[in-house]
Amino acid sequence: MNVFGIGLPEMAVIGAIALLVFGPKRLPEFGRTLGKTLKGFQAASKEFEREIHKTMAEPESIEQAATEESTQQDSNAISESPQEAKNPPAS
Repeated sequence: MNVFGIGLPEMAVIGAIALLVFGPKRLPEFGRTLGKTLKGFQAASKEFEREIHKTMAEPESIEQAATEESTQQDSNAISESPQEAKNPPAS
C-alpha cells in the first residue's frame, strides 16, 4: 500500500503522532475532516481531467466542422449548372 509515496510504516508513525497530538477524542473528527478534504480534491481532479479531455477534443470537432463545410461548399459549386457559371447573376 503506497499513498502519495508514503508506505504503511510511515503511515503508522504519522497516525501514532496524530494520536498523541490530537488525543483519542478529536482523532475521529480529524479523520473525517481529512477524508472529506481528500474527497473534494479527488472530485476537483476528476473535473479538471474532464475539462482537459473536452478541450483536447474541441479542436478535432472544429476541424471536422470546417472540413464538412468546405466539402459542402465544393459540392454546391459542382452542382451549379454551366449556364449559371457562365452568366453570374447581376448584383
